[in-house]
Amino acid sequence: MTEHTKIPLPGEPDKNESSLFERASGAFGFDAFKPAPLPVRLPEEPMKRAKVRSKRKDSASAENAAPAEPAVVSEAPAAAPQHVAAPIVAAVADSLPVTLPAVPAEMTLTQGFEPVRFSGRKHKVDRDGLREQGMIVPGAPVSRLLEEFRIVKRQILSTARERGTAASRRVLVCSPLPGEGKTFCSVNLALSMANERETEVLLVDADFAKPSILSTLGLPKRPGFMDCLADPALQVEDLVMGTDVPGLWVLPAGNRTDADSEFLGSSRTVEVLDRLTLGTPNRIVIFDTPPALAASPAAELAKHVGQAMLVARADRTGQTALEDSYQLLSACPDIKLLLNAVNFSPSGRRFGNYYGYGE
Repeated sequence: MTEHTKIPLPGEPDKNESSLFERASGAFGFDAFKPAPLPVRLPEEPMKRAKVRSKRKDSASAENAAPAEPAVVSEAPAAAPQHVAAPIVAAVADSLPVTLPAVPAEMTLTQGFEPVRFSGRKHKVDRDGLREQGMIVPGAPVSRLLEEFRIVKRQILSTARERGTAASRRVLVCSPLPGEGKTFCSVNLALSMANERETEVLLVDADFAKPSILSTLGLPKRPGFMDCLADPALQVEDLVMGTDVPGLWVLPAGNRTDADSEFLGSSRTVEVLDRLTLGTPNRIVIFDTPPALAASPAAELAKHVGQAMLVARADRTGQTALEDSYQLLSACPDIKLLLNAVNFSPSGRRFGNYYGYGE
C-alpha cells in the first residue's frame, strides 16, 4: 500500500520523472527553470552626422567685412528605423568647434650640399686616334656605329628618366672577361650621349688595374677617382677633366693601389658618387669597370648604380661566363645585355645598307 507522503499532489510533477532543478524549484519555491529572456532586436544608436564648412576670405576683404558664421550642412540616413529619432542638427552644430581648412604648403627638400658643377680645363680629344680604333668620331658624318649606339643610349636614358633617381643616372659598363669590348662600348656610349641636347656625360675610368680611357681619347695623365677615394681632403669635381667635345667630361682612374676593392666598399664612395649625381638631373655618369670575372671593383660598384650594361662578344663569350657575371652584378636592379662584334643580321638589313652610311 502506497504511503500518503509518496502520492503526488495534483499539478505537481512526479519526483521520479522530474529533473534535479525541477525538484529543487518545487522544494524551495523557485521559479520554473528556463533561459533568460532575450530582446528581439537590440536598440540602435541614433545616427547623427554634421559637417561644419567655413570659407577663408582674403586678407583684403576681411578688413572691411565682418566674419561670416560657418554654414552647417547635415547629412541624415536615407531610411532610418522607426524607433530611432531623427538627429537634431541645431544642437550638434552648437557644440562643434569651428575649424578652418588647412592651406596646402609646398614641401622643399634640401640637400647637404649644392649641386656640383664641373669647371676643369678642357683638353682636345684625339679624333684621328678614335677613327683608327673604329670608334665614333665627334663631328664626323653619321655612321652605322653611331646609329647602333643611339639605340643603346635611348634604352638607358629612358630608364633614367622613368625612375628619376640619382642612382638610375649611374651606368656601369662591364664584361665577363678581358677582350670583349667593354671599353670600346663605354667610350662610344659616352660620345653618343654627349650629342644629346641639355645632357652632360661624365665618363669615369674605374678600371684601376688597367686604365685605358685616357689613352683611348688621347688625354694626358692626371690624378683621378682612386685618389679622391683615398684622400678625403680632395674634392672629386677638382679631378674631372674637360674635353673639347661639348657635354663630355672624364674622370681618370688615378694612381694604382692594391686596396681598390676596400676603398670602393667604404662610405667615402657613397659621398663621392652623391656629389657627382645629386641635384644634377641632366648628368649621366658612365663607369668603365674591369671585367667582372677578373677583378672585384665591378661587383662593388654595382651596389651604387641603377643600371648596368654587360657586354658580351658574339664570337667569344660563353653562357656560363655570362651567368656568373650576372650573379656578381646582381646588386644592380637593372642589368642589360649588349651583344658586341655581331657580323650578321637576322633580317638581312643593317643601317649601312639602308642609309648609305660608311663603315
